[in-house]
Amino acid sequence: MINPVGEECRFYYQDFHRGRSEQECRLIKGNPDSANWRESDCSICAVPEILRANSSPDLVLRATIKKGILGMNRYVTVTAFCSRHLIDVSKPHVGCPECAKEKPGLEQLFGSG
Repeated sequence: MINPVGEECRFYYQDFHRGRSEQECRLIKGNPDSANWRESDCSICAVPEILRANSSPDLVLRATIKKGILGMNRYVTVTAFCSRHLIDVSKPHVGCPECAKEKPGLEQLFGSG
């Protein structure tokens, strides 16, 4: 679905049908450690960019909204995990290094191991 900033994001949901007024980020909603989502948070979120760069079905993302000093300057941190190899992924835009080793031609993204 297209988020409020005009980018495609599979975690964003809205429903304005027949008088409803629902908007939410389901990735943030599923994270109890995060501050509540606001529509403006989509403009500072890297998730749509990560999803465009990496379409791996094994990449599990977790986004957390944190507040800066005195509650100002909110920011979104995104972490990634590979559900196939059960490892943290340090570069979610690139993907899992172990998955890349399984696909010929992709190992140059991570260097020779």
